[in-house]
Amino acid sequence: MHGRKRNPLLVRFLIWRTKNLTHQQFVMILAALIGFTAGLGAVLIKNLTHLIQLLLEGEFISNYHNAFYFIFPVIGIAITLLIIKYGIRNSVGHGIPSTLYAISKMKGIMKPYQMYASLLTAPITVGFGGSVGLEGPTVATGASLGSNISRLFNMNQATRTLLIGCAAAGAMSSIFKAPIAAIVFAIEVFSLDLTLASLLPLLLASVSAILTSYFFFGSEIILPFTLKDSFEISDVPYYILLGVIAALCSIYFTRVYFRINKLFKRIKSPLHRLLIGGGSLGILVYLIPPLYGEGYDVINNLLQEDYLKAMGNTFFNAYFDNFWVVISLLFGLIIFKIVATSLTFNAGGIGGIFAPVLFMGSTMGHCFALFINHLNILKSPLSTSNFTLVGMAGLMAGVLQAPLTAIFLIAELTHGYELFVPLMITAAISFMITTRFLPHSVYTMELAARGELITHNKDQAVLTLMDINQVIETNFIKLKLGMTLGEIIHNGVVKSSRNIFPVVDDKNSFMGILLLDDIRAIMFDKSLYDSVKIDELMQSAPDVIDADKDGAREIMKKFQDSDAWNLPVVSSNKYMGFVSKSKLLTAYRKKLIEVTV
Repeated sequence: MHGRKRNPLLVRFLIWRTKNLTHQQFVMILAALIGFTAGLGAVLIKNLTHLIQLLLEGEFISNYHNAFYFIFPVIGIAITLLIIKYGIRNSVGHGIPSTLYAISKMKGIMKPYQMYASLLTAPITVGFGGSVGLEGPTVATGASLGSNISRLFNMNQATRTLLIGCAAAGAMSSIFKAPIAAIVFAIEVFSLDLTLASLLPLLLASVSAILTSYFFFGSEIILPFTLKDSFEISDVPYYILLGVIAALCSIYFTRVYFRINKLFKRIKSPLHRLLIGGGSLGILVYLIPPLYGEGYDVINNLLQEDYLKAMGNTFFNAYFDNFWVVISLLFGLIIFKIVATSLTFNAGGIGGIFAPVLFMGSTMGHCFALFINHLNILKSPLSTSNFTLVGMAGLMAGVLQAPLTAIFLIAELTHGYELFVPLMITAAISFMITTRFLPHSVYTMELAARGELITHNKDQAVLTLMDINQVIETNFIKLKLGMTLGEIIHNGVVKSSRNIFPVVDDKNSFMGILLLDDIRAIMFDKSLYDSVKIDELMQSAPDVIDADKDGAREIMKKFQDSDAWNLPVVSSNKYMGFVSKSKLLTAYRKKLIEVTV
């Protein structure tokens, strides 16, 4: 949008807006608009996915559906890859992580193609049976709409980030018809400031999105369930134990997810990734039909305790009256869902992990309640439906590290707060244990490893947003190894206004520094000009900044530990320039003002 000739009507509108609306009023209007567009995006993605699923379940195919389980996911991922390569011609990131990256490193700027990339690819991946969710792509679509609308109307970085959060809230509100949980999700996952200035736009976006969803879908919801069993105080120990199990499952989920990602990174060919990942997924889905697609129908059937519908057409249908067969199959779903999800991603599919987390959490909670009831140690059995719901919250709190979102989402989905206490217990315990072993969620782990993660800590957030390349100074005279004192004086000191000189070799590799103080005592003694070499005078730098690895936080720490005022910057050990403490602090102050205005 920058660099293009602006539409005269838009220019006239911007002038009118400046005269008649305050910034806050205009942000409110944009929030409602973005909520509507995000809701519309959610409706389109859902409807496209359901349309594909209906076509694939046609009369001819339905008679042989089990046989097609093997091939459908591979076909879907292959079509997705072709659309990305020949249609979009850009990489399509995974929903929420790519949005977080845009906020932290791209100043909230998302490319226009991201507005439709997930809209085209995610329904095909999931519609053909890819074992992933639609929530992440829906959030990414909405976030890109929010980013580009805010750029159209010349919003600053802080407002752009807020409107991306509004889009995320709108997408979640539209999908789950849970407007409060959607607001909490935007604040918790995108690290937005919880102030009145941010809360009101989020509220407007969430409401406009849910109204859009009601208009197109009516009162239909993803998990239509009403609580039948009330919370019993005697069940508290079991909710505590469920929290511990949820934490263990969260650790398992995250580690398997990244382990499989790491294995597939070794396979460079997209075709080989498709064949290996897609083929493995096809076998898995053929053997375990509930892993096909998002899995919300499985969750609904578990809530109704209809195991025959939940498990689909398997080899074990005749044995569902056997408790151990049911438990073993449910345990298999817990173990293999994340494997199927990771294979879908790495084969080339586009989707999110929100639905797989809910699927795995519900199965875990249900399996736990069934097992405790089978032990026959309680006067009254545990409510399998309640534990199914609370299990979802427990795994969300651990894997996504969003305990408040987990609590409010399940509470809103069940149309009441009857389960609020057990939800709080299980989510809190799962979150506390998981974060002890995994300090970052699936969404943020890779960003955190690269020092690119935005957090609720204002200082850390500002440091993450800073662009270090903008504070590197290059007006230092380089000195070469082997130079004599005379050459240092004539080629360096005379020409420089600085009192520090980088020393490099013939390949520009950084070797050390020379301070003016190091030669002050001998610089006027001409008898030493030819005999004294730079190798005798130079010294090691107090510390070195690696442009490829060090973020602003690490650089600040290096200044603090070394007590230096200037530190050299290298890339692959090649000299780039210096960063001064004063310039870094000035840049920090400017960024702090920018992100808080």
